[in-house]
Amino acid sequence: MSTQEPLRNTDADTISEVRALVQRARSAQTRYVEMGQTAMDDAAAAVGWAIMEPARNRQLAELSVRDTGVGNVEDKIRKNYRKTLGLLRDLQGVRTTGVISENAQTGITEIARAVGVVAAITPSTNPAATPANKIINALKCGNAVILAPSPKGLSTGRLLLDFIHAEFKKCGLSPDLVQALPSPISKAMTAELMRQADLVVATGSAANVRMAYTSGTPAFGVGVGNVASMVDDSADLADAAQKIAQSKTFDNATSCSSENSLVVLDGVYDAMLRELEACGAVLLNAQEKEALQEVMWPDGKLSGAVTGKDAATIARIAGLDRVAAAHQGHPTILLVEEQGFGKEHPFSGEKLSPVLAVYRAKTFDQACATVRQVYEYMGAGHSVSLHSKNADQAMSLGLHLPVARVIVNQAHCLATGGNFDNGLPFSLSMGCGTWGGNNFSENMNYRHYLNTTRIARVIAPNEPSQDQVLGDYFRKHGR
Repeated sequence: MSTQEPLRNTDADTISEVRALVQRARSAQTRYVEMGQTAMDDAAAAVGWAIMEPARNRQLAELSVRDTGVGNVEDKIRKNYRKTLGLLRDLQGVRTTGVISENAQTGITEIARAVGVVAAITPSTNPAATPANKIINALKCGNAVILAPSPKGLSTGRLLLDFIHAEFKKCGLSPDLVQALPSPISKAMTAELMRQADLVVATGSAANVRMAYTSGTPAFGVGVGNVASMVDDSADLADAAQKIAQSKTFDNATSCSSENSLVVLDGVYDAMLRELEACGAVLLNAQEKEALQEVMWPDGKLSGAVTGKDAATIARIAGLDRVAAAHQGHPTILLVEEQGFGKEHPFSGEKLSPVLAVYRAKTFDQACATVRQVYEYMGAGHSVSLHSKNADQAMSLGLHLPVARVIVNQAHCLATGGNFDNGLPFSLSMGCGTWGGNNFSENMNYRHYLNTTRIARVIAPNEPSQDQVLGDYFRKHGR
């Protein structure tokens, strides 16, 4: 909890309203944390079933698409289910309260402790899956949660809470463990929640993340997406195209992990475009690209009219009749060739839609330089995708690009947040390290919702001599 004074533009009623929520959460959390690991495991499972149960999952997905206008129902159903199933798998058998580690050699005993009340800031792009993920992690660690959904995602968040509370009744758990800010949600109300909570976990706009980091309360915030995908001349092009198409079209590319730029080596450039076209992509000509840009960035900012819409809808909005009619009226991805970077070349940024900028590179080094320029504009720290049979290329990217993840030969948006065929933790919140203005660089997981107390006991002394630690230096450089 911040020790700062309340924000001056936050009225007394807002402060009082938020304080009442937090007080109920603290009271419930104080009782809950004493119930032990079994209760925490049950609470996490209850939330999992609240969103995974088929009828409720569909209700949440349909309401989400209806009220946010973003994404599509079937993919949201899949996302809600698989992301939650994977998280529950990750947490199964994990101890998150009491003694979690004892090391006789060091004399250190580690004890997991709850943080208290978590303020969970969640986006409109994932108004069910992201809150569920944060709630499960928080409850698993003995905390209470108060959601601050985006205004468009509030209805979905409230329905999710109804389902959670119904499951809590089976477990004898207090509904005050999981609450949400009341409607209408304002920035002042969200800021006040951040100030009064013990921990803030923020996923969403850059403005919300900045607000979390400046709230005076310990916070984890995520970086901006703008993923680049690279295809070298050793890649299985058909496989790469299929995976890129699968990723780029999933939930109409609303994920921060969706590809936004594709960098292809010269030798396979034309063949790669043909493979993408076989997957339903359409390459726009210069005039079509210009028309699309005017619709997507009418005032220099990405338009909500195209965010989370499918390719055919975007083409129709832009008046691109040829494109909208392609592939029997079902184009999957709109491809635009690009050479530039930055605000004057908006296709080089995040598009939150199935629109993909394509760059050509003569060499792998030039491809890396292209990706670096993309990330200098937007997306540093998040991740990069590589389609290649050359294992050395992945290592090179990991050593030299400003990214926290290198995803190799996978459908990027399905892999970055954890998948059943890679070892990343299941998450919908990606830390982007200092490159992306974050204080962590891994997938947000239960460890971020814990405090750890360490008991240190006396052990046999282990004091080295000066020569043991400085001998090599002295021999190289003298004393």
